[in-house]
Amino acid sequence: MLRRTETRRDALVPAACVAVLALVAIGAVLAQLLPQLDPLRADFQAPLRPPGPEHWFGTDATGRDVFARTLAGGASSIVVAAMTVAVGLVVGGGLGVLAGFARGWVDALIGTLLDVVLALPGLITVMVVVTMVGPGRLTIGALIGLIMVPAFARIARSATLTVRGQEFVQAARIMGAPPLRIIGSEVVRCVLPAVAAYSFTAVTVAIVAEGSLSFLGFGLAPPTASWGGLIAEGRTHIATAPWICLAPAAVLCATVLAVNVLGERWGRSRP
Repeated sequence: MLRRTETRRDALVPAACVAVLALVAIGAVLAQLLPQLDPLRADFQAPLRPPGPEHWFGTDATGRDVFARTLAGGASSIVVAAMTVAVGLVVGGGLGVLAGFARGWVDALIGTLLDVVLALPGLITVMVVVTMVGPGRLTIGALIGLIMVPAFARIARSATLTVRGQEFVQAARIMGAPPLRIIGSEVVRCVLPAVAAYSFTAVTVAIVAEGSLSFLGFGLAPPTASWGGLIAEGRTHIATAPWICLAPAAVLCATVLAVNVLGERWGRSRP
């Protein structure tokens, strides 16, 4: 009976996490398509209205619907997270595989470059670059992805070192296969699961980092909605209208928690 309960719970928790992420994604899409969920539409007759049937999450100081803006903020987080993972996988994963497979001076050179990136204060570096080039979803996502490159590269390198000595890789070498073909057909498919598992962590880092940048004023420029920006806007009314901060903060926390739980389950399920 206890085992059956644990099995049911093990099945329900990932399902609940997937449901949370699906709702966030669907809400982000609907916020871009439905005029009723326009995050910029303001009801000037209802500023700072508390949650109710007309405005589920209440309104902000200019009468904009907090529910619509929270959904739109999800779109910003999704784009930033996707860009972060793409840069981390391609750049970091590629460098890690190359370093682990080639070894020698190539490994030493890539390791030195990664150490230089690690020596930079990540969030401050992103702030400086955003100040110079301007904010944007793709820009912020790419910058966070570059900061995450050393972590992706080290995981890929470690997995590559394990794979490069396997019999099927040695057999491909004996048969005269060129190194790039061995990497593409034999090494990458074995390294990818380990790097993909870390992608869940990268997603949470990207979401929290984007929210932190927006909260500090270095994120997406208004009126573009983001969870961090909404929290920053609502902090001036935290005593009289706490729903402006609480709604996006709750959704951000739920999203990060769901991704973390799924990442943990993914890591546990890998052999």
